[in-house]
Amino acid sequence: MKRSGAAEKRAQARVENRTLSLSNLDKVLWPRDGYTKRDLIDYYYRVREAILPHLERRPLTLERFPNGIAAGSFFEKNVPQGLPEWVHRVTLSNPGGRRAKITYVVCNDAPTLVYLANLAAIVLHIWTSRVGSLDEPDFVLFDLDPAERCTLKTLATVTLEIRDALSETGLSPLVKTTGGTGLHVVVPLARGHSYEQAKIFAELVARRVAHTCGDLVTLERMIAKRLQSAVYIDYVQVGHGKTLVSPFSVRPRDGAPVSWPLDWSEIEAFKRSRAPVPAEVFGKYTIRTVPKALEQEGDRWSGRSWKEARLATVLERARTLWR
Repeated sequence: MKRSGAAEKRAQARVENRTLSLSNLDKVLWPRDGYTKRDLIDYYYRVREAILPHLERRPLTLERFPNGIAAGSFFEKNVPQGLPEWVHRVTLSNPGGRRAKITYVVCNDAPTLVYLANLAAIVLHIWTSRVGSLDEPDFVLFDLDPAERCTLKTLATVTLEIRDALSETGLSPLVKTTGGTGLHVVVPLARGHSYEQAKIFAELVARRVAHTCGDLVTLERMIAKRLQSAVYIDYVQVGHGKTLVSPFSVRPRDGAPVSWPLDWSEIEAFKRSRAPVPAEVFGKYTIRTVPKALEQEGDRWSGRSWKEARLATVLERARTLWR
């Protein structure tokens, strides 16, 4: 990415075959750390080769913080005003919503990624399906949300139980931090699955793990009724239009943490950790540390790691095993 222009508040940047006008580059988005919009743009550009495969052809919901993380935010599904014509988009019906249709941004290239960062779109929320097959999820998601008094050891214990349950059925799940305090476990899917099939499987696994883990797990959707030392397994975050934070997306928390793909050996190490809360450990994956970590370790969700499963035989095997 090449910049031109002397003014710090506005600059021209050449990204691949596009010239972008970048504004307010010195605006501080993370007050405690002093990270600016320039830092956000630079981060997304540096990790573009890793993040774009996770964004491509997926409708996005943007979470924007034009005045920084301490000044509030807004979610934006419909395309931002003034979006350039060259940015990919997809228009979908919106049953029951205020708008009859929503036109989503689709980030297929580096110029679009930089453009969105310039909008202070700190968080990029992705669909679990892609344009061309939007009714067919390409992975099943288990969103693990630790309660306030839940330790890192408990979170790791529950996460490993999910891994082991999935492994029993012949699956090879992947795991990442959410960029906050939780973890995401996903099972890649082959083409042709419906959201209903994915939901049935997600619930089956969640109930199995809740049974084996006892009070370490809650499936209670009402926060006030959850055990404050437990992990909430959200298995209902699977459905048409539902989203999750993309791998390598930044989060609006002090330190500018990033959603980072992990190796299962790291989860096993967390189980032995004495760190009282997950955020202490997950906070080391930031816009400062992740680009170098990517150079050294690569994307653990890429290539052969992404083993696509077919649920028909898996469901049958799981029901037999877990009667």
